[in-house]
Amino acid sequence: MACMGEDFERDDSPPERDPNTGDMFGDAPAPAPRPAAEEPGAAYTVIARKYRPRSFDDLYGQEAMVRTLRNAFAHSRIAHAFMLTGVRGVGKTTTARLLARALNYESSTVHAPSLDLREEGIHCRAIIEGRHMDVLELDAASRTGVNDIRELTDSVRYAPVEARYKVYIIDEVHMLSTGAFNALLKTLEEPPPHAKFIFATTEIRKVPVTILSRCQRFDLRRVEPEVLVKNLEMICENEGARVEAEGLMLIARAAEGSVRDGQSMLDQAIVQAEPGQTVTAASIRDMLGLADRAQTIGLFEQIMRGEAGPAIETFRQLYGYGANPDQVVMDLLDHTHGASVAKTVGPQALVMPKDQAQRLAAVGAAVSAGTLARIWQLLLKAYEEVRRAPDAAAAVDMALIRLAYAADLPGPEEALKRLQAGESPAGGGPGSGRPTSGGGSGGGGAASAVARAAMPAAAQPSTEPVASLQTFEDLLKLIDRRRDITLKLDVERFIRPISFRPGAIEYEPAPGAPANLAQRLVGRLKEWTGERWFVTAQGGGGAESLWEKQKREQREVRAAIEQHPFVQQVMQAFPGAEIVGIRNLEQAAEATPSEAPPPDEDGDEA
Repeated sequence: MACMGEDFERDDSPPERDPNTGDMFGDAPAPAPRPAAEEPGAAYTVIARKYRPRSFDDLYGQEAMVRTLRNAFAHSRIAHAFMLTGVRGVGKTTTARLLARALNYESSTVHAPSLDLREEGIHCRAIIEGRHMDVLELDAASRTGVNDIRELTDSVRYAPVEARYKVYIIDEVHMLSTGAFNALLKTLEEPPPHAKFIFATTEIRKVPVTILSRCQRFDLRRVEPEVLVKNLEMICENEGARVEAEGLMLIARAAEGSVRDGQSMLDQAIVQAEPGQTVTAASIRDMLGLADRAQTIGLFEQIMRGEAGPAIETFRQLYGYGANPDQVVMDLLDHTHGASVAKTVGPQALVMPKDQAQRLAAVGAAVSAGTLARIWQLLLKAYEEVRRAPDAAAAVDMALIRLAYAADLPGPEEALKRLQAGESPAGGGPGSGRPTSGGGSGGGGAASAVARAAMPAAAQPSTEPVASLQTFEDLLKLIDRRRDITLKLDVERFIRPISFRPGAIEYEPAPGAPANLAQRLVGRLKEWTGERWFVTAQGGGGAESLWEKQKREQREVRAAIEQHPFVQQVMQAFPGAEIVGIRNLEQAAEATPSEAPPPDEDGDEA
């Protein structure tokens, strides 16, 4: 033993042992904790769970419900049963848990139900972690029978153990059987004062009206894309991720009002780029299988112009980039709806970038409401065909051909008027002189040609070929020839041209421009050319209007004259004189030759 003690005293080095292994003398000190992200086996918490709302202030897009609950709690008018309904991912279960915390909220200073949950109360942590014995959460999808509900109703009569209320949260309540609903009915009608029920469902119509009439119902709204984008931007900032704004808007639209879906898609989008790099909108579009919205609007415009061949080529480009055929048809449905809303309400009613809204508004101004309604019905049928077809891309091709030929067909009333007037009922369809790649007559083939030839020369409409209108000046000349003075003045004064091509005009409206200027111009061009034109008013970037150009040139001429030495000498010689007008004497003499001085009697001019 002495030798051993001497050896121990001489050995200054620590014993060789695993520092992470406990021994008989006690456990080893715990190693320094490492960040969760660095632990190789650490479980990752998805964004949808990590950023679940912890208070009513964190609920996005549900201000109306929060305001009602806040007033009810403030006036002590709290219902005994709540029914929360809405689409998936809008926060029904989260709201139910927040309500359970609010009903049982208690702190050192607050001893009553409260919706102010910014500070954790005595029972909040246990309710959040799902281990509070007075808050019971049931899944009606797995417990649908009468016996399960009888166990619940038997336990209702017992008072809570710790909290103020016994709270029963039943998720997907619509999946309960008829017998289970009947077993719950009596308890729900006359519950004990210490019991509260919170139901959540996505199928409110499957809940019996006898249950609904005994609950205070809250319809959780879909979250608007611009509101959801703010939530996604906050998450990106906290996570240190950089995502393009257009990409976040793509996610918000694809979520269809569901916050959870949007957060789940953002979770997937963040890993599309290396750490520190920016996630582009193109990569998010590829991830979601979406087509470029600007390109699908171009496809929609081609359809409405009756251009079947270019429309198929555009779709095949989108399909080659990875766009799903059914998603392309869904986008076309969305564009038809947008054009109809813009025609009725205005482009400001569309939730999309301004340039895209203006393009859809131009389509709405160029076609009738009946045509848009017909395209909508055809697209609905095409969507079902694409989903059922063995070759979805081929089904879209056939649908585009059908849509292009139907887009320019007149409605029943218009066709009847044309027949009564002795005109062709097909009007300006794809076969009425405009080349298409479809190959069909569309009602404008030999029969319509014969009908037009049989019409008297005076009755045949006089149209201007679209090909002859290549510039904005050609358009002004056409308006001048047609003697529409009011339209000519408005076009010269208020249109700042951006781009001009046969069939499409983009311009920036000058201040004071009439609201119906684009619609009037579309109607006149349709009447004069027999073709459908798209006239789009953009927010900026236009050149000078003709009136502004003339004013600028006049100011430049006046400034040059005022700087002329002779004019300056005259102004100095006659103090107080001012230049009232400027005339070119040569042009005036050419314009009024009859006003030249008469010759003298001897034949010499004065």
